[in-house]
Amino acid sequence: MKLKSLSLLLMLTLSSTSALAVTCPPNAGELPSWANSDRRSAITEFVTEITNPNSPNFVATKDRIAVFDNDGTLWSEQPMYYQLVFTLEQIKGLASKHPEWKTQTPFKWVLEDDVESLMKADHYALLELLQATHSGLTVEAFQQIVHSWVTKSKHQRFDRSYIDMTYQPMKEMLSYLKANGFTNYIVSGGGSDFMRAWTEQAYGIPAENVIGSSFGYDVVKVGADTVIVKNGELVSNNDKQEKVANIQRVIGKKPILAVGNSDGDHAMLQWSTSQNNPSMAMIVHHTDSDREWQYDRDSSIGRLDKALNESKQKDNWHLIDMKNDWCTVYGASSTSK
Repeated sequence: MKLKSLSLLLMLTLSSTSALAVTCPPNAGELPSWANSDRRSAITEFVTEITNPNSPNFVATKDRIAVFDNDGTLWSEQPMYYQLVFTLEQIKGLASKHPEWKTQTPFKWVLEDDVESLMKADHYALLELLQATHSGLTVEAFQQIVHSWVTKSKHQRFDRSYIDMTYQPMKEMLSYLKANGFTNYIVSGGGSDFMRAWTEQAYGIPAENVIGSSFGYDVVKVGADTVIVKNGELVSNNDKQEKVANIQRVIGKKPILAVGNSDGDHAMLQWSTSQNNPSMAMIVHHTDSDREWQYDRDSSIGRLDKALNESKQKDNWHLIDMKNDWCTVYGASSTSK
């Protein structure tokens, strides 16, 4: 299917911002975009308990670590991961400098809008596209390109910039946790340098608190200056068990709160709640086809199956029902800088 045809089909078959799926009374104070549900109560009760010095479940500020997946947890991820959308658009923008791409796969598929062939290809094809668009640049130059794209390019279904495809309830949760002494981290399969270009603006999470997939770096001398240039060597594919390993490697502490949306986060949720200290896991369940998308077990993107089963078996695992727990999905449009 052609990319333009796919986009048109999605726009025709999926409504955009229709009437709210749930009516929410205004909430005073924290988490105003959350309905008065068990999930909202789970967040506030957990935070109240672990921040109370007189509670047996008190956790010192230095140990209040919270980790969040990004794709499908803090911003949307349909109909394809947004870093992939960025990559495809970059390939088209660079095509004039690479006439050989017209006959070389996977570049040929991108230039011909052959999404079907691209989606059927193995992960090496995607890696080749990422290497072509994510390497050979200084980190600063790459992040300037990403920041411009994420703040100016528009999602075709919602006509919102990608930085505005972030979830308002989750941003409120991040702010609420920070106000109560938590240190928030993003632990995502997305690229570290891709996310670091905009996560502080979107979520208030600084670059040093972003853990993602990554390519290697070359330290290069340019005249009197030393610069870091991204190369095409895949160093870490930050997914599943690799998320746990990278949390230990970078943070060095087990989180007491972990939030994800798919089986790619399953190991992180299990590990974070496997401890004697108070802990909690939450899963964003995509149940709202009107205001966002509805998917779980059968989705090729953000598949939620095993973690969905486990969430129904553990008291300290909570399934966030997007349709019924969120009064709004996306907040007001931001002002691009």
